[in-house]
Amino acid sequence: MGPLAGVRVIEVAGLGPGPFCGMMLGDMGAEVIRIDRPGTHARQRLDPLCRNRRSIVLDLKSPPAVEVLLRLVESADALYEGFRPGVAERLGFGPEACMARNPRLVYGRVTGWGQDGPLAMVAGHDINYIALSGALAGVGRAGEPPVPPLNLVGDFGGGGMLLAFGLVCALLEASRSGKGQVIDAAMIDGANALMATFHGFRALGLYDDRPGTHFLSGAAHYYDSYETRDGKHVAIGALEPQFYRLLIEKAGLDPGRFAPHGFDFRMDPATLGQEHWAGLKAELAEVFRSKTRDEWCALLEGSDACFAPVLTAREAREHPHHRARGSFVEVDGVLQHAPAPRFSRTPSAPPATPPLPGQDARAVLRDARFGEAEIDELVAAGVVGA
Repeated sequence: MGPLAGVRVIEVAGLGPGPFCGMMLGDMGAEVIRIDRPGTHARQRLDPLCRNRRSIVLDLKSPPAVEVLLRLVESADALYEGFRPGVAERLGFGPEACMARNPRLVYGRVTGWGQDGPLAMVAGHDINYIALSGALAGVGRAGEPPVPPLNLVGDFGGGGMLLAFGLVCALLEASRSGKGQVIDAAMIDGANALMATFHGFRALGLYDDRPGTHFLSGAAHYYDSYETRDGKHVAIGALEPQFYRLLIEKAGLDPGRFAPHGFDFRMDPATLGQEHWAGLKAELAEVFRSKTRDEWCALLEGSDACFAPVLTAREAREHPHHRARGSFVEVDGVLQHAPAPRFSRTPSAPPATPPLPGQDARAVLRDARFGEAEIDELVAAGVVGA
């Protein structure tokens, strides 16, 4: 099931963006074969990033194991890895070696800094890549250091999702040309792409790169989160004039105070960042502390005031909107999101439990036309983890 049913992808196991990419492809119906390392911990069965896979254990520092991988490549549509540049080549399964076995192969490479450039060989993590892209600089409260937005921007949105997009694009092209190619998916490039609208804001004089100074980074009173009387929080995002007007009306605010120049003034570059924003924010904070989160939900949720309660992951599962859409599922007791996006004609199957390392080795090898005696020999020699 799913729009990628029939597509076979080999994932050379790694961290962060690689597993996220495999989850995205597997959720869409691709057959994802995960090449796990010897000693991989069974706790990956609790990680939703590892769902919808088959697993085989290969020690890719061993030439016989690399030969097994290359034979798997012969019947695959795509392979991706997350090593530093040149490592896969040294181990014997770089793009040239793989595409010699399968010229139609799409070969994905996900790294932090990309395949070239002065930082290409340097270690890093999500926070480093988004720092260099300019994304981190604007996240946080005014007058405080930038705050990492978890590892959502570099690892996942800018890395794993970028890689999945690149692989699907190249697979589509290969279906027409009959030729594979290499995808250089760099997390810093993905973070750069996610900053596109802020380059536009800067050109308009609406962005100055400091934390908490932009109307989307907490400077504006009408786009922020606020504490409620019971110590919980709510979020408002009343950017457009008609939504801001409704917020003022439903929250019982004074239009003369909160919209002294009309409802359009907030987006005017000449007034952006005026000092009165701080005063309005303090007043609005006091207003939101006057009721509990549930009381604010009863008043504002479901209206066009652009309001939502700030929920924990556990609370989100129980929200009526998520329940109605089936947005969350449990797989062997682990709460996780349902596959997305959704398709009208080729829907995704429910997520499958992440595999134990190596549990599918024999089936994977049979599908790649290894004989039973050959499989027994590979297992006995320790080339393939049993």
